[in-house]
Amino acid sequence: MSAPLTPDFANGEVSFWYRSLGVPEPGEPLDGDLQADVAIVGAGYTGLWTAYYLKKAEPHLRVVVLEKEFAGFGASGRNGGWLTGALAGSPERYAKTHSPDAAKRLQRAMFEAIDEVIRVAAAEDIEADIVKGGLLTVARSTAQDVRLREELNYQRQWGWTEADVRLLTRGEMESRLRVSGATGATWSPHCARIQPAKLARGLARAVRNLGVEVYERTPVTEISRGRAVTPYGTVTATYVLRCTEGFTATIPGHHRDWLPMNSSMIVTEPLPEDVWAEIGWNGRELLGDMAHYYMYAQRTADDRIAFGGRGKPYLYGSRIDDRGHTPAWTIDALWSLLTSFFPAMAGFRVAHAWSGVLGVPRDWCSTVHLDRETGLGWAGGYTGHGVTTTNLAGRTLRDLVLRRESELSVLPWVDRRVRSWEPEPLRWLGVHSMYRLYRMADARESRGAERTSALAKIADLITGH
Repeated sequence: MSAPLTPDFANGEVSFWYRSLGVPEPGEPLDGDLQADVAIVGAGYTGLWTAYYLKKAEPHLRVVVLEKEFAGFGASGRNGGWLTGALAGSPERYAKTHSPDAAKRLQRAMFEAIDEVIRVAAAEDIEADIVKGGLLTVARSTAQDVRLREELNYQRQWGWTEADVRLLTRGEMESRLRVSGATGATWSPHCARIQPAKLARGLARAVRNLGVEVYERTPVTEISRGRAVTPYGTVTATYVLRCTEGFTATIPGHHRDWLPMNSSMIVTEPLPEDVWAEIGWNGRELLGDMAHYYMYAQRTADDRIAFGGRGKPYLYGSRIDDRGHTPAWTIDALWSLLTSFFPAMAGFRVAHAWSGVLGVPRDWCSTVHLDRETGLGWAGGYTGHGVTTTNLAGRTLRDLVLRRESELSVLPWVDRRVRSWEPEPLRWLGVHSMYRLYRMADARESRGAERTSALAKIADLITGH
């Protein structure tokens, strides 16, 4: 089914989130060598949060941020707008290197980070369409329903209480949101809707107001001890922090650190009140499902549905289509899935489509690191949970740079070592095999399978998901 498009349909142009704001004109580039206390590479959420907390803690520090395009150009300005408390990675993997209690503390820190983002947005007068409506996760087949309940039991084992997540009755589910074919749902309060580009632009303004120097149109070609090298000059600093997430593979020496995984989104035209009366969604919850080839969605502030999922998940050689153009088949696939969730959408159209990349470590767990001897540090590998995790990472990097012994500096993702991804063509074959198997597993389950397809379990083994 071909997706119907509005007359002013746009593809790429970074993302829909910039449509009402306008895509920013990049600021001035670096103009010569300079000395700083901290040099941050990348002006996405991680870099901006790190700069913000460093300057708030120590106003005298000279903090410099270097950005190839403009602040919020990457995933920070393109994501699904989920300020979620979901952990970026498996608690068991964090527990293996530390303890189960340490993994649970990391999870609690993620929950708390949601309210910290909301607090800072209010304090800095950042209007980012934030509504803390929680997260609805739905099942739409017998196998998905089994996984939903297994996931709930798993969360209970890792410290999630009834106040953190609960199974909804059918009546409770339908009073919130009516998803066609839904067989069950859970709800967690630990999620808020945001407008990603508004948050990114607001943070960029806030750090500049604090005195942080942000140089745009300034690609970093080399990161080494005490140095961030650009075509326009070299920044020397005591600490050089790499905050490049999905773009990390473009930096020499880091090609296999984190795999740039592609995700795509569409957004509808604004929907009238009679459609919302049929769908519900008055609480502005975030919406996800239990499919292997999963989706994510929100009701926007201007009453559209923004709906995302995997398109072409990975480009050979870790290439990045950084302008966000999305193939027609991906748009059609997302539209088909959207209308299967909400048949009332059949008479409406897609207004915008875009794509972006997120960083995936080999073990799918995020890391924060600072080498005190070399001054080199990084944070990232958020596997799609970066809107909240970046805030926690920024505060953690602050404590590491300032040599603070804190609850954050000893969390189990700090100094976590992860092996590199395999060289090509193994990397390409592994990722594409994984997602082909996930699609096949979803198709089998939709035809009535009562348990998770073995194909999905094979896919998990291939890539260590």
